[in-house]
Amino acid sequence: MNKPTQPSLPPYLNLDPKAAASRLPDPIGTQRFAKAAAFCAKGRDDLARRGYAPDGEKRLRRFSTWEITRYLIPVAPAHLRRVLKANPDLPQGEGEGGSKWFTLEEVLALRQYFANEGVSTKEYLPYRPEGLPAKVVSVANFKGGVGKTSTAAHLAMSAALDGYKVLVIDLDSQGSMTSILGGKVADEWQTVFPLIAKDYARAVQQENTVRVAADQPEILLDETLREALTTLPQDVIQKTHWPNIDLIGAQLNLYWAEFQIPVWRMGLRSWPLWDGLTNFLNDDGVLEEYDVIFLDTPPALGYLTINALAAADILLVPLGASFLEFDSTGRFFDMLYSTFASIEDGENAAQRAAGLPEMKFEWDVVRAIITRFDASQQTDMANVIQAYFGDFMNAYRQDYTALVGQAGEQVNGIYEADYREFNRETYVRGRETFDRTYAEFKELLIGCWWRDAQMEEQANG
Repeated sequence: MNKPTQPSLPPYLNLDPKAAASRLPDPIGTQRFAKAAAFCAKGRDDLARRGYAPDGEKRLRRFSTWEITRYLIPVAPAHLRRVLKANPDLPQGEGEGGSKWFTLEEVLALRQYFANEGVSTKEYLPYRPEGLPAKVVSVANFKGGVGKTSTAAHLAMSAALDGYKVLVIDLDSQGSMTSILGGKVADEWQTVFPLIAKDYARAVQQENTVRVAADQPEILLDETLREALTTLPQDVIQKTHWPNIDLIGAQLNLYWAEFQIPVWRMGLRSWPLWDGLTNFLNDDGVLEEYDVIFLDTPPALGYLTINALAAADILLVPLGASFLEFDSTGRFFDMLYSTFASIEDGENAAQRAAGLPEMKFEWDVVRAIITRFDASQQTDMANVIQAYFGDFMNAYRQDYTALVGQAGEQVNGIYEADYREFNRETYVRGRETFDRTYAEFKELLIGCWWRDAQMEEQANG
């Protein structure tokens, strides 16, 4: 008769301390971190090049007639072929027969042609009221891993494919968005750092004008601040492999802004540190150059995130359908309230004393977006989150699909992935996930513009 098999012990019992010690390395010094960082940098470059051309530069793929007529321009394939045949000056694409492939620049040219010559009932160009500034969209949550960068990147690409001119600003010193868009950032002077430094330096110059008049000592501008005063938008904005997406990138040194901004504030208490990014966008003509500006924030409510939130017209807050992410997002909203209400209280006390109008932070709209959604396991939790957040919630829950994972492995957005590398059904389903997210965002965007246009029309009588 066989003896019953004894269950094996858990792997964490009966461990030998001497054997465990023998497996330990020598004590780790700080130089080992430098070595690890160097290895990671090399590996990061190697992995990033999976989505790059052989020369190390990212290139945006071409788009087929099928994609153009299904997703980008509302015309039938046969009609597009007839238009191209009748207008040899239009981009003709590459390929033989009915299977043609076009660059995005060519697609944008075709969009413009149909907008001028096509039927008036179709939307060949996206809604954009003349004379109004770009809308600024901040994607934020202080919990990491909720899909902030992925959401911002895919919305930016969706808007670009839709015909908008887009600027993406990476405020996260990890630089993931910069990698996705193929940005090259040598140091902090090619990030938003000099823009915020410039805003502080301008505030110091204004303060010094008052001090000179009152015969008081001036605040000295150091070399960094003097150099920041000369920074122009073209010094930090770079082109990407998308013809209508530009980028202000990020790299590790940007993190020093989190330490420097409060030091500047201590040097000049009247400087509104939260307005540095807002003033850059307003004063340097950036809002007139673009249609939509996306701000990708770090996973913390630091000074860079505060600048992004203060600059935003639309705030998007991604989160997963789990208790911990719901709880964390609730605390994020609580911290937003505490932070911005305290700024309003502090500033308005001085405003009232000076007989000036009070300041107030306002956003056109705020939406929480459930990302990486698995309907088979998370529907109940998502319904609970929807019930508690109410009108703060997006209606659509962004599914996680195989297409997202495979594109991410190659440092690409799903819109950069060639559909021929996937099962057609997988591609269509995966793309629909982000198309529906963009559709809901676009409805918010054009609604905000339309409301602004009506208010401006009423104000002008």
